[in-house]
Amino acid sequence: MALENSVFPSRPDSLSLPVGEKGDGEEVEVATEAHTGVFNVSEELGHVVTTETAPSPPASAKVNRSFQSKLAEREANANQRRKKTPGTEKERGRFGWARTRRKRQRYVEKNGRCNVQHGNMRETYRYLTDIFTTLVDLNWRCSLFVFVMAYAVTWLFFGAIWYLIAYCRGDLDHLEDETWTPCVNNVNGFISAFLFSIETETTIGYGHRVITDQCPVGTMLLLLQAILGSMVNAFMVGCMFVKISQPNKRAETLVFSKHAVISLRDDKLCLMFRVGDLRSSHIVGANMRAKLIKSKQTQEGEFIPLDQTDISVGFETGDDRLFLVSPLVISHEIDARSAFWDMSQAQLEKEDFEIVVILEGMVEATGMTCQARSSYLAEEVLWGHRFSPMMSLAEGFFDVDYGAFHHTFEVDTPSCSARELSLAAARLDAHLYWSISSRLDEEPTLANQAAKQPDSGSANSKAGEPTFIVGEMTDIQEQSGLAELNGSVATDQSESEA
Repeated sequence: MALENSVFPSRPDSLSLPVGEKGDGEEVEVATEAHTGVFNVSEELGHVVTTETAPSPPASAKVNRSFQSKLAEREANANQRRKKTPGTEKERGRFGWARTRRKRQRYVEKNGRCNVQHGNMRETYRYLTDIFTTLVDLNWRCSLFVFVMAYAVTWLFFGAIWYLIAYCRGDLDHLEDETWTPCVNNVNGFISAFLFSIETETTIGYGHRVITDQCPVGTMLLLLQAILGSMVNAFMVGCMFVKISQPNKRAETLVFSKHAVISLRDDKLCLMFRVGDLRSSHIVGANMRAKLIKSKQTQEGEFIPLDQTDISVGFETGDDRLFLVSPLVISHEIDARSAFWDMSQAQLEKEDFEIVVILEGMVEATGMTCQARSSYLAEEVLWGHRFSPMMSLAEGFFDVDYGAFHHTFEVDTPSCSARELSLAAARLDAHLYWSISSRLDEEPTLANQAAKQPDSGSANSKAGEPTFIVGEMTDIQEQSGLAELNGSVATDQSESEA
């Protein structure tokens, strides 16, 4: 009990029941009415940790055996449900209870939908100034509702006017009078007037209900309905045509890889992702852009939420203009101008940012501009990975296997940042440069010492003239040739000879 009180200074009610004491390192069973569990008391750690193994019931107690077996089954089912729950990363708290890690809210979804909602907009009248674009931007349910209501309202409106004219002229009171000339023949109620309105606006003209020349008001109404009906047809059919021909669905066949990778390319760290087109009709003039979405604070203390920084994917060299016939790997070289210049593998796991990639181009079939978007969170960027090849040469054509579009494999990649990698390469180059220069300085000194020694074969040489030994210069020539391969050696050699 002393150990229990030291571990739990303020215990909940569910843990305040008597506990059967056992030996050191053994499991302590806590039986409660509402919540039960098995705890492992460790004197070295000084705290209580939950164990996932069910306790073995004592052989003497038959009632406790069934109760503890039920507890074991309950714990096993809870663990299975916890393991089957996808997409939730959990950490363990002090007493082993699951604690969900907060997941970053996306700015752009993987399917390209921007996760932004506009609120508190007081100038809503601006939507009515551009009613055509407003109707086009509506979803299909609202668009179909507006389409049906536009025709139904006009038909009902003009049908009511035709019925009002027949009622005011007294045509409904002289239905059986053959000598009476009505405004519209065979209009005997609202339903017949409504049908005549539909026939007039849609130019069907069955011939049973016909306007007469004895009604000038009906003639003017007929002209007005024909003109307004043509305008409604042009407006609504135009909206539906533009909505149907929108290239938004064309972006569904432009796919991006699920993950972005960082690995070496030509001894430089590069951020890469893959893009592909599933259709045979190509995107004309495809252009790729990338943005880094990350909040930052300026030197003056201003906080900028979701600041957008451009990520170069080959704008200077023209590599951002794509010929998207087969899947391509888009590369961003992490140099001194990159936002990832100081980011290492350990820092990448702690960062909170989002990379938005945008592909724009013109649809070859319709000539309309299409835009496809996707994004990558920090945990979706794999360090030390590379995309698997997916193109092979078949008989007469190139075969693309889209089953390997999202596949990556691990490669040897330094875990340091691009800045540290560049500094290490600069130190290595400087070390090679100075080591070669020092060797070049030592070789002429040895050659001069050998030249001062008396030579029996050079007795006829003049006094004061230097004596050159051909065989001793071979090593110096080899060193100079090696230095020329490493660059900037001619100057050092001339200075050493001087």
